[in-house]
Amino acid sequence: MTQRRFKDMDWMLRDLAATVPGIRHIVVLSADGLCMAQYGAERDCGDRLAAAASGIKSLAQSIARELPGEPPRDLAGELPRELRKSPPGEDPGVRMVLLELNGGHFYLMAAGDRSYLAVTAASEIDPGLISQRMRDLVLRIGEHLSSAPRTPEQAAP
Repeated sequence: MTQRRFKDMDWMLRDLAATVPGIRHIVVLSADGLCMAQYGAERDCGDRLAAAASGIKSLAQSIARELPGEPPRDLAGELPRELRKSPPGEDPGVRMVLLELNGGHFYLMAAGDRSYLAVTAASEIDPGLISQRMRDLVLRIGEHLSSAPRTPEQAAP
């Protein structure tokens, strides 16, 4: 079952699920945790996964800042303007996160400007296969997965 919030994304998510049996959920989310599209979950579940994935992304960014070779950031945590240009679909600090959990795996991948692709799958599935299929999807349609920053007016109820 695919929920629509982002037009014409159904076929992309269905295609990923069809090529890797064992995928349970697929969520496309904005950097701030808004579920933009989902497959294989009820709307509430997709919203929870998107929010959790956004939190995991933030934690991974914090860890990435502590690793050697991370470019210096200003006090607000922003990269200097000259270093902000990263390849399409790439966050300067987080490209992929994999969590091995009881009952399955969770994958999070940068998917476009301020957008991420999150997948849950059975633990029997080869993590390399899922990672490669996610990467293929992002490379094919990454520009469609971008999300603009939300303004304060959009965030208000």
